Amino acid sequence: MTDPTPLPEPVDAEIVERDGIPPVVVPRPDYDEHGVPSFDYVRDRIESRHATSQGATELADATPEGRSVEERFTERERAAKERLEEIRRSLD
Repeated sequence: MTDPTPLPEPVDAEIVERDGIPPVVVPRPDYDEHGVPSFDYVRDRIESRHATSQGATELADATPEGRSVEERFTERERAAKERLEEIRRSLD
């Protein structure tokens, strides 16, 4: 079935030159018009990075390799303290 209303003729558009008018630049929502981030944006980024770092550390400590590294570090610290005390006693 055909539609009784005819389609309108296509309109030719022409390109209009913008003489001396700079394009409108909309700043990002978390930045002001000078490109400076807001305090809340900076705080959120810092908190996000801190949380990511904490999570990575907790995951690393939860693995057997992470615990092994921690145990070796603790053992070296204990041995270093003993050696330091031995040196101090020998100097007296």
